[in-house]
Amino acid sequence: MESPDPLRAYYAARAAEYDRIYLKPERQADLRQIEAWLPAQFAGRRALEVACGTGYWTRLIAPVATHTFALDASPETLEIARGRVPPGRMAFSVGDAYALHECIKSEQRFDAAFAGFWWSHVPRARLREFLQGLHACLEPGARVVFLDNRFVPGSSTPVSEEDAHGDTWQQRRLDDGSTHRVLKNFPTEAALREAVAGLATDVHVTTWAYYWALEYLVLTPESPKDRASAQHSA
Repeated sequence: MESPDPLRAYYAARAAEYDRIYLKPERQADLRQIEAWLPAQFAGRRALEVACGTGYWTRLIAPVATHTFALDASPETLEIARGRVPPGRMAFSVGDAYALHECIKSEQRFDAAFAGFWWSHVPRARLREFLQGLHACLEPGARVVFLDNRFVPGSSTPVSEEDAHGDTWQQRRLDDGSTHRVLKNFPTEAALREAVAGLATDVHVTTWAYYWALEYLVLTPESPKDRASAQHSA
């Protein structure tokens, strides 16, 4: 029998209180700037959103994209997302971020992708696996945007431990009194760039006081003809 995913169980339990994180007073200026900036990145595109949670960011992407396919591992958070995003050019699905091909049951490929506050929950050892699986669902040249937290003492939950793989963990307490050990990494700009090296072009990292965004275009695979030309030029 497959053991339950602790992160999935945590977000299922947290679903009803999840959006409180967006109410922290000190983060409001950043959030307004990001909310104004994000939609334009997906205007007119076919967007794939990974780990959409309660749809806080989906509600900004869906109205401007030609179509949005959003998935999350937690049915509990998806139920909230469905209630805040009007139906239309939108589809939701329960799915595994590490097996996106199983969730997207068609030959359709997307020309944009977004994941908000997911990167930090990916073990460092699985980042490349996740990115390659994501890119397999995207067209060459597709636009990708990741958004996540910076660690800010006094606002962020303290890091309780760092494991042998370099992943950092937090202890989080929910309203029901339960305590959860949650993976939460805070990558540097150099680490973000290194993670997409060889997979992306036109890479940009933007930082606000409490958040960061990584933007890039999926690298177009080099054809044998291109490689032969490059070698001849060298």
